[in-house]
Amino acid sequence: MLSNSLVELDRAHWVHPVASYRGHEKAGVRVLRSAKGATVTDSAGHQMVDGFAGLWCVNAGYGQESIVEAAAAQMRELPYATGYFGLGSEPAIRLAAALAERAPGDLNHVFFTLGGSDAVDSTVRFIRYYQQARGKPEKDQFISVEQGYHGSSTVGAGLTALPAFHAGFGVPFDWQHKIPSHYAYRNPVGGDAGAIIAASLDALRSKVEALGGPERVAAFYCEPIQGSGGVLVPPPGWLKAMREACRAMDILFVADEVITGFGRTGPLFMCEEEDIVPDLMTTAKGLTSGYVPMGAVFLSDAVYGTIADSAGAAAIGHGYTYSAHPVSAAVGLEVLRLYEGGLLENGRRAGARLMAGLEALRDHPLVGDVRGRGMLAAVELVTDKARKTPLPATAEPARRIFDRAWDNGLIIRAFANGVIGYAPPLCCTEAEIDAIVERTRRTLDQTLADPDVRAAVA
Repeated sequence: MLSNSLVELDRAHWVHPVASYRGHEKAGVRVLRSAKGATVTDSAGHQMVDGFAGLWCVNAGYGQESIVEAAAAQMRELPYATGYFGLGSEPAIRLAAALAERAPGDLNHVFFTLGGSDAVDSTVRFIRYYQQARGKPEKDQFISVEQGYHGSSTVGAGLTALPAFHAGFGVPFDWQHKIPSHYAYRNPVGGDAGAIIAASLDALRSKVEALGGPERVAAFYCEPIQGSGGVLVPPPGWLKAMREACRAMDILFVADEVITGFGRTGPLFMCEEEDIVPDLMTTAKGLTSGYVPMGAVFLSDAVYGTIADSAGAAAIGHGYTYSAHPVSAAVGLEVLRLYEGGLLENGRRAGARLMAGLEALRDHPLVGDVRGRGMLAAVELVTDKARKTPLPATAEPARRIFDRAWDNGLIIRAFANGVIGYAPPLCCTEAEIDAIVERTRRTLDQTLADPDVRAAVA
């Protein structure tokens, strides 16, 4: 089918996620045709380094034949198996065991979902059940962090703290609350790690008290690094301090590792690196490297045991048709094998090179901040470094920067506030990492040449 026919079919029928529907109809779709390693090719034959791994997810890289074969073999043998009625499949059982073995601490119980959003929804249901099982139904308030992202389902979008996911949808609900982000570059207390941690702890405790005290608060949610909020990296010790504060107040601590999990920041899970064990942990994306849909909720022994003991012989009414899909589980097992067979190590080397390369961009007139961990990074653009003045709205950062990078042979995440996000596949070579940095500099030079941007800088 000709690409222009595809564009018209897309305009007429496909409702795209997180898009201006009329804007997308006007611009038309960009059709991707193929991909291999870290390179993506569109329908016109234009090749790009995928500096964003699809949507933070193709951690293993494209075209891994062993993953394709794992899926095909499972489809031939057992294409579907339900987890209902006490049934299961070998891949799902083995994947649950493998994940539990590698998870931090006593996160020994795994509930499979289709992705990150329903993983977050599942945690809310588990937490409510857990608190009622403890005889504490009044613990029904949930707290998350401004600029955090916890999915776009009805419940998850309320825990998400980005305005675009609230506008017009009637969320957040009145039991969903926020505290300010640690956002070091723009934190009112400055960039000192100790001051940022102290401010966050004070904000959490103040919010808990405002809600009626610890006896009213069920759980606190945070990402080890805030992804869709602009790749906001907390100072060392922030995650552990917040976890310990929650423990002291008898508030469940939920680590959302949908983006940071599976080698994105170096280790399999970032919680390992921060030396914390959450009460619940969500994953998705890198779990199957985006080849097929799957997510997972990890539950601690205490949370799982409390729910199980309370239910006794009764069924716990939560599940999905495609929970623990055998094809997804088979893919997950093979992806895990590839991670531990060299991809995690390559990702650590590539991540160090990526961060060094992006740090070298600090001399550019538009670069205000460079931040990240491993293969998860961001460059924040400003027109005045001293005042940290964002790019003017007339510069349309989300559109112009993305378009220019695309034309320069690079896919990045261009946020509307002038932040550029990076999350390349862990398989990247040194040459591909260098290309990401070089093409970013070229894109920044072109942006600086825009009359509205040049005028703002001058």
